[in-house]
Amino acid sequence: SCFLNAIVQCLSHTCGLRDYCLLRSYRHEKFSKEDAKLMEAFSQVLSGLWDVKARDPVVNPRQFYSIFKEAVPYFCGYSQQDAQEFLRFLLDKLHTQVNRRPYNRRTGREPEPKNARFRLSEEAAAMWKKHLDRDDSRIVDLFSGQLRSSLHCSVCSHCSNTFDVFCDLSLPIPKRSSAGEVTLRECLDLFSQEEKLDKENSPMCERCNRRTESMKQLSIQRFPQVIVIHLNRFTTSRWSISKSTAYVSFPLTNLDLGPYGPVDCGPVLYDLYAICNHAGTVNMGHYTACCLDENGWCFYNDSSVTPVSEKQLQTNQAYVLFYQRSNSTATVKK
Repeated sequence: SCFLNAIVQCLSHTCGLRDYCLLRSYRHEKFSKEDAKLMEAFSQVLSGLWDVKARDPVVNPRQFYSIFKEAVPYFCGYSQQDAQEFLRFLLDKLHTQVNRRPYNRRTGREPEPKNARFRLSEEAAAMWKKHLDRDDSRIVDLFSGQLRSSLHCSVCSHCSNTFDVFCDLSLPIPKRSSAGEVTLRECLDLFSQEEKLDKENSPMCERCNRRTESMKQLSIQRFPQVIVIHLNRFTTSRWSISKSTAYVSFPLTNLDLGPYGPVDCGPVLYDLYAICNHAGTVNMGHYTACCLDENGWCFYNDSSVTPVSEKQLQTNQAYVLFYQRSNSTATVKK
């Protein structure tokens, strides 16, 4: 369960989540009366990691993992050992147990804003409000953002937008004809570049009322406090799965995601605080973590912890990157 150890270490260094768990703040919130066993077990693990006065310095997340497997049978046995998928399931289950609006379900289908004069920002805000009416938790406060998908019809030039909530960005890695460094900026550019859709793969055009060739583009409409970036090293073809070992360089501070957001949104800066690494192949691998605290960067390899320099963070094993927003003026609910 090395993927469990690596992800738990990365999440334990997420300040807003760590304090929320150590102080047991969720016990004072209004959410479902369902027994929050997973959140309690997760908080116990974090307490063990951060209790410097503890007599027993050994932290065993086995009980937490057994409770997690009860909630998500998909991860039983050796059927699934991917850290990024584990992170998605974990955040979703933690959110479910501390959701502030568990019983607020919409009745009937609400009309979508289709008025051409309805401004894009207002449409995005309306969709975000609908999401919070149903799903609102500390997990959402920290990790949830909003993606905008724009579709431009090549026949009538009609442009339509859809908005989706995300808890991580899965970025493709550009292919190189020869060995060389790939930057995180290039991965983001590839993620956000326009994609041509043929008639068979394109949705119905709202104006033409038929499938047409169109151009699709993704951008970030709402930036989360913590953005998790997944470098998609594993690709599936018809007959096999392969892993990219490309060296992807990434900034440790001042990652500016503003160019991938709404027009004229200005700089949106993030600082790196944790990395989940994957060493090995598709069939066999090992997960480790690098995390930043007040004493600097440390390398977590199962039960061993060693200091590491900033130069040693940049490897071709980096798999999931954790960034905290550094120039946010938005307030986060406590």
